[in-house]
Amino acid sequence: MREDERREHGHDEQRGTRNRVARSILDHGPSTAAELALRLELTQAAVRRHLDTLVAEGVVEPREKRVYGARGRGRPAKAFALTDCGRDAFDQAYDQLAGDALRWIAQAAGGGEMGEAAVAAFARARMAAQAEGYRRALEAAPPESRTEALARALTADGYAATARSAPVGEQLCQHHCPVAHVAEQFPQLCEAETEVFSRLLGTHVQRLATIAHGDGVCTTFIPKSKTKTTTASASTAGRNPA
Repeated sequence: MREDERREHGHDEQRGTRNRVARSILDHGPSTAAELALRLELTQAAVRRHLDTLVAEGVVEPREKRVYGARGRGRPAKAFALTDCGRDAFDQAYDQLAGDALRWIAQAAGGGEMGEAAVAAFARARMAAQAEGYRRALEAAPPESRTEALARALTADGYAATARSAPVGEQLCQHHCPVAHVAEQFPQLCEAETEVFSRLLGTHVQRLATIAHGDGVCTTFIPKSKTKTTTASASTAGRNPA
């Protein structure tokens, strides 16, 4: 094995052991270095090295270990707990939970068209809450920079958005979608988002592509002519136009 291959192999082993440390904390709750060493059959020195790295990466954080009953002499041992960032690194069931909730809403409304309308109403209410923050960001920007201001506001919400010039208009590109997996099943989420963009920008906008439907980027076209409207095109919101 070449030297570079040995180094890479060593790095992989270190990462694997750190993942085991983090997983043990996930499974057993806040743990001290001694408890982790015993559980994983590692030395305490090795565990502490991995904990130092995990703390630096923001995956775990030290806490004072709770002591029940009389406390002995000396400083209490530190327990290490997963941060929110650390928990997000493991499999979560948020998408399934959201999908189940929307299916329940649809069924509770009677299914069929009434169920779809109920999900659409939920999607609009959800976006209305987000839109208030976006509206303030656009009001603070000059008219020629409103699409860029919307992109920055979307980025702050995790959408990794950018704005760029396009023939006879602009394109708003969202390179990430936190709800893409749920939107695959419920296009009402994309449709409500497109309607909000239209209202905020004061013009009819057209959704050209969505991550939820297999495209690499969610792309929305904003024409230069600002024709006032309150809704987006029902034929294109949330999916590729025919």
